[in-house]
Amino acid sequence: MVIQVAVLDDYHGIACSHFAKLDPSQYVIKYLPATLRPYNHPDTPQAERDELAERLEPFEVIATMRERTPFPKGLIERLPQLKLLLSCGRHNKAIDMEACQSRGIPVTGSEDKMSTETTLEHIIALILGACHDIAQNDSAVKAGKWQTSLVTGVSGKTLGIIGLGRLGRSVARIMSTAFGMRIICWSANLTQSTADEQAKSQGLSVDGPGGEKTFKVVSRDELFSTSDVISVHLLLSDRTRGLISGQDLSKMKPLSFFVNTSRGPLVVEEDLLGILGAGKIKGAALDVFNVEPLPADSEWRRSDWGTDGKSRVLLTPHVAFVEESVMNGFYKQQVEELLRWSRGEALKNTMH
Repeated sequence: MVIQVAVLDDYHGIACSHFAKLDPSQYVIKYLPATLRPYNHPDTPQAERDELAERLEPFEVIATMRERTPFPKGLIERLPQLKLLLSCGRHNKAIDMEACQSRGIPVTGSEDKMSTETTLEHIIALILGACHDIAQNDSAVKAGKWQTSLVTGVSGKTLGIIGLGRLGRSVARIMSTAFGMRIICWSANLTQSTADEQAKSQGLSVDGPGGEKTFKVVSRDELFSTSDVISVHLLLSDRTRGLISGQDLSKMKPLSFFVNTSRGPLVVEEDLLGILGAGKIKGAALDVFNVEPLPADSEWRRSDWGTDGKSRVLLTPHVAFVEESVMNGFYKQQVEELLRWSRGEALKNTMH
């Protein structure tokens, strides 16, 4: 019996080199690189929800790339043929795991050590790129201009880390050791003893030369009001959705920068747009957004950021993890899991 497989949201055409190795007498592969708006987003019209469900309805196996196409309960219920969902990474909050489990649909993940490393590189690049106004200066030079803006150094400044997990602690270590930034941190349940252990895990002493904690836990208010750069490193959940609002952002210093490489919905987008549109802070660097890909008419796509009193805005299209070897690794592992499932073997990485 031939298994129908859909490969979604492969923007770079990488998946085919891996899925093409499957026996065509056993698998029919269809590539669907164009992402439709999320099924469960309030702005997605019913016609587009129906289009997405009809597009996916014939397939027994669907390979999805991270959260590019969410699978809420309502969509899963409209896919009666679905028997296996191939994802990647260690978790995917865009998939309703309970709905999959109730249907007996396994959801696979993948090893993602390299993904963490390349994401870390991108975070550092965005912090420095925003502070040094790299994109605007590049555009200015190409337009025949010269030295159109002052840049902002980070050495000796204060970096506020929201979420001191794998990425947060690594960003803190690099910016502390490379540039002597003072590190303060906050999240809902973060304690100083945990922060001390995270410092040790990064090969750092618990206390700095002046006796202050290397990773100092502060209040939410102090982090937003005293940081020169704020970098967000939280997982998206029902508890953290919309966690950062205008009430927080309005406390930031006028010359500070806000960086989000985690997930767009962690921040109330309208509030952030308002703060930046009014030029209340120096700038922001974002790799993630509420709706991805960004709609053509998204306010983020405007070309006049950094002019007429608006804050600087540096944007990248959720590419922090999109490194060639990482992406190939994801698809390679998906094919391996598909073969295990087809043979009735135990799956190596599952999310429920």
